[in-house]
Order: sequence, then structure tokens, then C-alpha cells
Amino acid sequence: MVAKTIMFQGTGSDVGKSMLVAGLARLLRNRGLKVRPFKPQNMSNNAAVTADGGEIGRAQALQARAAGVSPSVHMNPVLLKPQSETGAQVVVHGRVVGTTKATQYQQMKPRLMASVLDSFARLCAESDVVIVEGAGSASEVNLRRGDIANMGFARIANVPVVLIGDIERGGVIASLVGTQTVLPDEDAQMIEGFIVNKFRGDPSLFSEGLRKVTEMTGWQSLGLVPFFDGASQLPAEDALGLPVREEKLAARIRIAVLAYPRISNFDDFDPLRLEPSVDLVFLRPGTPVPGDADLVILPGSKATIADLGVLRATGWDIDIAAHVRRGGRVLGICGGYQMLGRSIADPDGIEGPPSTCPGLGLLDVETLLGGDKLLVEVSGERIGGAPFRGYEMHVGRTTGEATGRPVLTFSDGRSDGAMCADGRIMGCYVHGLFGEDAQRSDWLTLLGAGASAVHYDDTIEQTLDALARHLETHIDCDALLALAREPQIASAAV
Repeated sequence: MVAKTIMFQGTGSDVGKSMLVAGLARLLRNRGLKVRPFKPQNMSNNAAVTADGGEIGRAQALQARAAGVSPSVHMNPVLLKPQSETGAQVVVHGRVVGTTKATQYQQMKPRLMASVLDSFARLCAESDVVIVEGAGSASEVNLRRGDIANMGFARIANVPVVLIGDIERGGVIASLVGTQTVLPDEDAQMIEGFIVNKFRGDPSLFSEGLRKVTEMTGWQSLGLVPFFDGASQLPAEDALGLPVREEKLAARIRIAVLAYPRISNFDDFDPLRLEPSVDLVFLRPGTPVPGDADLVILPGSKATIADLGVLRATGWDIDIAAHVRRGGRVLGICGGYQMLGRSIADPDGIEGPPSTCPGLGLLDVETLLGGDKLLVEVSGERIGGAPFRGYEMHVGRTTGEATGRPVLTFSDGRSDGAMCADGRIMGCYVHGLFGEDAQRSDWLTLLGAGASAVHYDDTIEQTLDALARHLETHIDCDALLALAREPQIASAAV
């Protein structure tokens, strides 16, 4: 069996490609088709662990869930995890293969195409439809040489392209038509149709706009998709999508999350954000920690020592110390857990130049970065509390006296984390703690908010079904499927 394939590229980043792919994956699955999502190259510090011990972009894990299958490293064969303004960790088939500067990566890309095509072929062999998602903007012709994410992949695999434009940011006609204008003819000819996303208002007011785009490009209009109100219920792909704080009249507690520059796996806190009793706020550097916060969370980081430096430079260390003096609670997860200790040592330069720096000193532990990256799904119980499911994704080991007071016990008998003597300061390595309803309810009760009012997994499933219905109403799915075709890999030259 060889699947039919279709690729979605965008006029820019954050036009809604990931969500459209998730919704279409659920829609086609509901039609009885075997669907697989595929993103050749992703750049995100929001990652998920696969059952085979690898990691992929969080968006592809959500798309796999929408398709009703387990996430696989082949759904996102190349993942870039930014560690600085110019450098990133490179993950291939779920495993770290090194770090590289942006200029060096341009030379590295052509060598990665074989890994991309191998994963793509595997998915095509096991499904009816493979929905491919591009990265960034299709019009980034400055990055076209050696491209594996957009037109470079589309052409070598002969996958037809649908271009997505975001009307919410304005200028959607110019961005769609302009994309065709700047693309080489051979690339532009891969585009078969377009979709305008995130429309608000009376759709009849844009019918002439759709006609104009078709007239100027020759592309088929496949739909005008109104803004999906349930978008905020689903995990965002990267930190550009950090949720805006919502006013909640019923909120009983306030939780502040420090959104340092290299924050990772921030979807850990999506279940808390959906709770009506919780006022969850992500603080950007320069924003003080609210004096009335009940809990301050230090989340994961892709560059722990660098983000700890930002934490100090922005004065958050002073705010946290004041919060602790007032009797407030602090939770560190993964990199945030490491920051809470006495010191963090990186002798091998895993995150940057070799260095050792003092931690916040709130837990009697110290961290040594090194060794293989741990990528594993875990389950167990919080000490004296409810069960949990989650995953570990980190480099390094944390030791010290406070680990004698662990936060979690795993099903295999291991323990994780540390806490201070009175239990108000805690840290652990496990991501995804709050996704389990009983575990989250335990934390909310501890903080004084009462039991959870949200069934998180059910909410995600219901939202994906609602998204599928939304897209079926506003996209010509039969025309879309008619455009899909079997891939034909012709040459390795990109």
C-alpha cells in the first residue's frame, strides 16, 4: 500500500498549519481512512516522547493523537531545539546527533534528506493518506538551497502543496500572491490550491478576495476557514503561541510560570490553564512575580544555565525569595528543578561553553549535566498523593540531601525529585504531571482551589472532534483529497 499525500505550507509562521493538519487528520480518520501526520523538519522546544524512546515536536504528537495512532519518531524526523539566538540542538529520528550554528546547519541540511525520505516512505507504506506540514514560510527563498522542510521536500517527493494564508494578521491576498511571485517557477508549480485561515466576520465579504487570488495565481480556492474558538483548548506548537492570560471571575488561586527565553515543554501547564479556579499567568522577562501568587513554577529550559542568568538579570530571583519568605510555594520542573539547587555544572559544554554556576539555593541539591539524554515515559504516584503519568526528557543528574525527600515514586520503584523540609519548595524531572485529572486535583486542593473541574483528556478529544467538524464545514475536503497523489521520489538533488 502506498498512501496518497498532500502538503500544507504557509505564507508565514503561525498561520495555523499545525492545527489544520490536526483537524484534517481527525476528519479523515473519522471517515475511516488510515492517516499519518508528517513534518520533515520542525523547530521547537516543545517536544514529546515517543513510545520507542525518541522525541518529536509536540504538534506532531497532537496530530498523531488526532489520527488515532501512537506518536512515532518518523512523524518528525528532524527536530531543531534552539539553545541560543544562532544555535540549536539537532535531533534526527528522535535522537540528539549534535548541536550546530544556523550557518552550519545550512550545509548540513542536504545530508539529512535521506533520513527525511526514509521516514516519509515508512509512513506512506502504512497509511491511506499522509498529511505533510511545512515549516515557517514557503517564500523563504533565501533558505531554498538544500531545503528539506518546504519546496525542497515537495519537489523531491512530488507531493502537491496547498498554501495557507492567515487573514487575521492582514494582507492575506498580498501574502498569497506574493508567495507565487517570489518562488522559482518549478516551486510555484507545486502549489495546487490555497486556504485562507482565521477569518472573522461575514464570509461573503471576502468572496471577491478568494476570486482575486485564484485569478492572479491560477490556484484553486479550497476554503475560507473562520477562526476556531476552541483553538485555545489545544497545545500550542512553540513559545510564540504562549497563551494570553484570561480573566477568570471564579479563579481562587494564582499560578505564575516564568517564561524565560528558552522555555521548553510549556504545554505541561495547559491543564491548569483550563481550570476555572486557576488564574495562570506566563511571565515574560521584565514582568515581576505577582505578590499574591500562590505558586511560582520554574518550567523546563533548553538552556538552563543561560536562562538562570536571565532569571537573575530580570530580578526574578529577588521576587522568588520574597515569595518564599511570605510562605509561598515553588515548583521546579526539569531545568527549573535544576535551577532550584545549589549549583549546576556543565563541564562538557552540553548547553554552551563549559561552565559551573550557582543555583538559587532553595533546595539542597546540585546538578551535573552530562551523559546520554533520558527520554522515557513514566508513571507512578506523588508522595502521599494521587497517581500520575508523564515523561522524562533531560540530560544530567541531580543529587543531594533533599533527594531523600522525593516528590514522586515511579511504578518501577525509583523515585524522582526533591523538596525542602516543610514541602513548600519542590522540584522534579517529570513533565506532564498536571495532565492526569486526579494528580492535578491533588495539587489544586493543596493550593486551596478545591478539586479539579476539568477532564483534560476528554476535553482534548472533544476539541479535536469539534475542529474536524469545523473544517469539514468550511473546507472542500473532497476537492482536497482529489488533489492528493502518490509520491514519486525522483532525485536526491534539492
